[in-house]
Amino acid sequence: MTEAIYLEVTEKAEAAHKAKRRVSVSGMLKILGVSRSGYRAWLKHVPSNAEKRRESVKAKIKDIYDKSKQNYGAPKITQVLRKTGETISERTVGQYMKQMGIKAQWVKPWTITTRDSDFSSKLQNILDEQFNPE
Repeated sequence: MTEAIYLEVTEKAEAAHKAKRRVSVSGMLKILGVSRSGYRAWLKHVPSNAEKRRESVKAKIKDIYDKSKQNYGAPKITQVLRKTGETISERTVGQYMKQMGIKAQWVKPWTITTRDSDFSSKLQNILDEQFNPE
């Protein structure tokens, strides 16, 4: 939540700077209810190795998902990732997919719902019953 606020403040500050206007970042932060120290810390933030790996795995998942025409789910994507040498669990792939808002398409199995109406050739009078006696 606060990251979105920080991004918005940064974009507005850059836009004002390009338009050669003076803008108070501290004032914007105060109005939005965010501390200046938190904003400054966010500006200097360097992503950790875990964050970098997470983002690279998410990019691979998205690539595999798109190559499969958006059909593969977490189990199949996990298999493909493991073949490429990535060590990851199916549950983690599922969580990443949920965070990215993607999921496999489920195709309903096709079943016969109608019968052929031509019964005359298929049905036989096994009991030899006479329905129209003279």
